Amino acid sequence: MKLSHYILSVASLLALTVTANAQTVPDNVGTSSAGLPAALRNVGFEPPLNGQIPLNLAFRDELGRDVRLGDYFGRKPVLLALVYYGCPMLCNQVEQGVVGSLKMLSFNAGGDFEVVFVSFDPRETPDMAAQKKVSALSHYSRPDTASGWHFLTGAKPSIDALTEAANFRYSFNEKSGIFAHASGIMLLTPDGRISRYFYGVEYPSRDVRLGLVDASAGKIGNPIDHLLLYCFQYDPSTARYSATILRIIRLGGVLTIFTIVAGILIFRRRDTHAPGATSRPPFHGRSEQGAH
Repeated sequence: MKLSHYILSVASLLALTVTANAQTVPDNVGTSSAGLPAALRNVGFEPPLNGQIPLNLAFRDELGRDVRLGDYFGRKPVLLALVYYGCPMLCNQVEQGVVGSLKMLSFNAGGDFEVVFVSFDPRETPDMAAQKKVSALSHYSRPDTASGWHFLTGAKPSIDALTEAANFRYSFNEKSGIFAHASGIMLLTPDGRISRYFYGVEYPSRDVRLGLVDASAGKIGNPIDHLLLYCFQYDPSTARYSATILRIIRLGGVLTIFTIVAGILIFRRRDTHAPGATSRPPFHGRSEQGAH
């Protein structure tokens, strides 16, 4: 089983006996989970690549309006994050990681992609979602992109269906009122399939950019992005883009051949137009002196 790169919270490792911070948990690598606290044994995040997210699920947006998850799909890729707005630590870091990564991109939320945060706590309200949106937009510093940021709340059936499709597992501690959960984000295709995912709370801008280009089926990005996609390949086991050496070697070979051919053509063109390369008059077999 692959290592899911989750982050452990020290408070949760103290058996959640006090009010702990939200946490994530690493997958077991061929070992038993008996050593983990009971609250953490069913916590994880393993999105199935190409898995379909149900788009007919009902939620409420930050203004309290009834919406369907599919309202944010259809034309653009979607960055989806499962969080809860009352989280004392980890979810705030996820939000900051998303905003920090997207600020480094020339792509714009709303224009090139959509950002959707969904709370998996059915007790939370649109007012809490609205506060999170204000915070995110303030840090993103692009106020004209507000229409591309969405913070949703919903009832338990919709939440359960969404988290099950994303293979996002969490647990709730009744005593502390805190959720134990994993951290990460997903990039979805315009029709709602899981294209890429990233673990943790920091998301390299290069990886997010390539992931958005991948998820959009090439509808966003420039030729350099598509060249990088050729040279870099997504590795689900690490949830990162890594250089594909064989492809780089092939590309280098093609560029070398192109350079050689271009050089030959340039030199031949120069030789043709050189001053001493003008053609002489045809020889008729007799000199002008011998002519009468």
